[in-house]
Amino acid sequence: MKIPTVAIVGRPNVGKSTVFNKLVGKKISIIEDTPGVTRDRIYGTVSYNNYKFHLIDTGGIDVSNEDFNSEIIVQANIAIDEADIIIFIVDGLTELNQNDYLIRDILMKSGKRTILAVNKLDNIKREENLYNFYELGFEEILPISGEHSLGLSELLDTIVKDFPKVQEEETQSDEIKFCLIGRPNVGKSSLVNAILDEEKVIVSPIAGTTRDAIDTSFTYNKKKYTAIDTAGIRKSGKIYEKIEKYSVLRSIKAIERSDVCLLIINAEEGIIEHDKHIASYAIEEGKPIIIVVNKWDTVKDKNDISSFTKLIRAEFKFLSYAPITFVSALTKKRIFTIMPEIDKVYENSRKEIKTNILNDVIRDAVMLKAPPSYKGKRLKITFVTQTGTTPPKFTFFVNSDKLIHFSYNRYLENKIRENFDFEGTPIILEYRNKHD
Repeated sequence: MKIPTVAIVGRPNVGKSTVFNKLVGKKISIIEDTPGVTRDRIYGTVSYNNYKFHLIDTGGIDVSNEDFNSEIIVQANIAIDEADIIIFIVDGLTELNQNDYLIRDILMKSGKRTILAVNKLDNIKREENLYNFYELGFEEILPISGEHSLGLSELLDTIVKDFPKVQEEETQSDEIKFCLIGRPNVGKSSLVNAILDEEKVIVSPIAGTTRDAIDTSFTYNKKKYTAIDTAGIRKSGKIYEKIEKYSVLRSIKAIERSDVCLLIINAEEGIIEHDKHIASYAIEEGKPIIIVVNKWDTVKDKNDISSFTKLIRAEFKFLSYAPITFVSALTKKRIFTIMPEIDKVYENSRKEIKTNILNDVIRDAVMLKAPPSYKGKRLKITFVTQTGTTPPKFTFFVNSDKLIHFSYNRYLENKIRENFDFEGTPIILEYRNKHD
């Protein structure tokens, strides 16, 4: 099932990021009065009742700011192009201005369903201002206050009214789906081609199942796989390829449909902050990750693998469990290392540990290093059991979940990883009070 996409647009300082954060339920967008701060984490997934949709926050469109505005308008147009529905946010306490009319014209031209959300209307008197905005010409118009969370449930009801309800998880197929994620031009498409060119691979091309990724099904060593190449899209004009935010949006959608993610890094350019952003989305979705360093043929000293590995470990501390492989899509060197890694991390993400063995490991870990005391109280773990897979999830029954310190949580995770092979997959540790 394709998850719908909703984009938030508007001029600067109308409260777009506040509304975004409230709908997503996390503080993701940075809220500041400085133009251009909404540039990093502007994608989220909203779950509401039995519905789910992607949400995009965009930078404020301001015709008076020439330097900054061309990039913002391009990004807003990309968001509008991707979206099924637009939320156009205006400031209910100010008069309409030329930016509002410019955005209105862009949205009318797009033909997309648009909900006009008049923000900052947090009392009955202010709600009378709503009538000032009917002249924009949109049929669906709602009063909201992002800051005070007023009208947001009505907004959500309006957004999802024609959306499909989330279906129950389909039964697991025996096919492994993996996606290649990373910045533009790191060699994702070339890597897919190199993998498919292996002699053991039988390819049966299938048309892209979504408009923003190309899926290729194939058989390798008598097992079925689907490669999801996020670079497969062909939009009009190269501008789309240059916008890194757009590459994130494509990656998120591919990550969601995958069992395993291959994070592709360009050996020529090294590690860039944007690589970490893309990796963080895979972690949030609980997906196994393999770090693939491509274009290794361009590195002069081929024995430099150990120093590059150290650099990756230092930059990606949050991915210490991910295997790293060095390949060249161009020369096909070491391409053979990728498929076995996919198999391994896939199996690890589905691994189940027997409760008695797990409790023995945790008991030994506690004896070796007791939890620190906090205000005269000490954490006591009475029982632990595995309560989920993909990713593996462990529930600890404790005397008080408020006594968990992040360093001790990390210690327990490390002890689990030392005793059981969970290479490549995130694992979740949750704590429940014994009497819950």
